[in-house]
Amino acid sequence: MVSIFAREITDELASLVKQIDDTVGKNEDQKMAAFVVLLTDNPSAAEEQLKAVAEKNSITNTPLTVYSDSQGPGSYKIAGDADVTVIMWVGQKVKANHALGKGELNNDAAAKIVADTAKILE
Repeated sequence: MVSIFAREITDELASLVKQIDDTVGKNEDQKMAAFVVLLTDNPSAAEEQLKAVAEKNSITNTPLTVYSDSQGPGSYKIAGDADVTVIMWVGQKVKANHALGKGELNNDAAAKIVADTAKILE
C-alpha cells in the first residue's frame, strides 16, 4: 500500500500521484494499491480541486480523498512541517516513509519515491 498525505495540491504532487497511479496499474496482479489524502481545513474546496487533478491527469487506479483536518489522522503521525508524506507498507510493516517539506517534492524526490515501490512488491 502506498499512502500519500498532502497539505496542498501542486503540479509536483499531481505528477507524483500520476506516476504512482501508473505504477499501481502496472502491478494490479500483485494487488498493489494506493490512495491520496489531502489534509485540509476546507474540505469542500479540496474535493473540487481533487476532482480536477484526477480528470486532468487521468488518475484511475488511485482514490483521491479529503481529511477534514490539516494535521491529519493522529495514528499516522504525519510530520507537522511536511507538505507531503508518503508511507508505503505491507501488512503492518512500514517499508518506506518520505516526509517532504515545502518545495522538496521535485522530479528527483518523486523518482526516489516511485523507485521505493519496489520495496512493497518484493
